[in-house]
Parts: sequence; structure tokens; C-alpha cells
Amino acid sequence: MKSIFRLLGVLIFLLTACNLASAPASQTAPASETSAPPATITVTIPPPTETFTPIPSFTPAPTETPTNTPLPVVESLKATVTADLLSCRYGPGAEYLYLYGLRKGANIDLIGRTDGNNWVMVEGRNKCWINAKFVEIQGDPQTLKVMYPDGYKLPVSPYYSSPTVTSARRDPNNPNLVTVEWSGITLRAGDEEDDSMFIYIIEVWRCEGGRIIFDPLASNDPEVTFVDEAGCNVPSHGRVFFQEKHGFAGPSEIPWPAR
Repeated sequence: MKSIFRLLGVLIFLLTACNLASAPASQTAPASETSAPPATITVTIPPPTETFTPIPSFTPAPTETPTNTPLPVVESLKATVTADLLSCRYGPGAEYLYLYGLRKGANIDLIGRTDGNNWVMVEGRNKCWINAKFVEIQGDPQTLKVMYPDGYKLPVSPYYSSPTVTSARRDPNNPNLVTVEWSGITLRAGDEEDDSMFIYIIEVWRCEGGRIIFDPLASNDPEVTFVDEAGCNVPSHGRVFFQEKHGFAGPSEIPWPAR
């Protein structure tokens, strides 16, 4: 019996040793405490491809050339006098003979204007001229018909003849200055309106700043000098009257000097 138990014990030992020897190495190898760091993978991302989109060039719209549209012409405009006493004169300027006065607040009708200054014509039994800056006008005075010089005549003097223009010249040192001379006339006693009256009226349509200006000048000497520039699209011109209390003698046209 003891021999049998010994034989069984040896067999059990041999079987156990065989099992241990056949166990896989991966099941018995301990894990390493220090592991190598994972490999770093560098990914290079190419820059985005730029797509060039051309900017359309800006072509400005054609500029329209402004046109001067003529204002509509009206027959008359209402106005009210704003000066205390406003002189209404035979001609469109402060130098012409006095006709009558208009008091402040007077309501009047305007029927014409000059083409070159701010004087307007007053309707009435005797038409006359006032300075537009002394009245309040209901409307645009530029819509009134141009009445001077073609639509209105100065009263004619029955006693004197027209002065004769003897010279019209430009200053050689300043071509913009024009001097006009004419024959003198002697005023008879009693033919002067008052001490402030000028005996010569010189009407010039002269160029200044690129536009024609109507400029009524006055003198007691047979000579006058004024500015006339280049640059206007119509020619300058002028004329001379002799003025006395009964009316005007003339006109005598000025032979306009060339540059």
C-alpha cells in the first residue's frame, strides 16, 4: 500500500511540473515600469490656396453738362415798398432824373427789369425805375421781361444835341481800364434839376468776372474811366447822354476800344 501511495505522489509531482513548464511566457512576464514615450507624429498642413478675384474697375457715370434753362417770363409781379421814401427815376440807376417818390408800404406792380443790374420798372401813368433792394417782391424779379434798353426810351430833351464821343482808349499799362472822352455841352441857366444832378450819363455794358454788367455812370466832366475785362462771350458796348431837367440828349455810341 505504501508503495502505491508513493507512486501516486511521484505521478502527481511530475504532472504539476509539466503544466508549469508549458505555461506561455506572455502570461508570466511582468509589465515594465518605465515605458518609452509614444512617437510624435508631425502633420504639415499646407496653407490654403488663395484664389484671386479681380475687383471690377469703377467707371463713373458720365457727368451731364448743366444747361441754363431760361426762366419763364411773367407780365408783372406785385411788390411792396420797404424804404421810408423810395425814388422812382426816369432811368434804371440813381444818376437819372427823379420822377416821383414812393412811401413805405406802397403796393406797386413791376413790369420789367434791366439785363445787368438790379433796377426794375414800375407800372403807372408815368413808368419809372426803382432799386429792387428797397422793395419786397412777390416772386423772382429775374422772371420779368428785360425792358432796357430796347423796351423803354428815355424822355428826349428838346433843347440840346447829343454829345460827340471824341476818344475811347485802354490804358497801355492796364488794358482793363477804359477811358472815354466826349465834347462838352454848356448847361443853360434854369435847366438843372437840382445841385446834385449830373449832366452826363454814361451807360456801359462792360465785362467783369466773366459776365456783362450794366453800369450807368455819371459825370459833370466830359470824361470817365471804368473797368472792362476780357472773358465775356458777348462784346462790351456803351453810349453817352447829356442830361438836363427836361430830358436826355443823345445817345452817342462809344466806339469800343480793342485789346
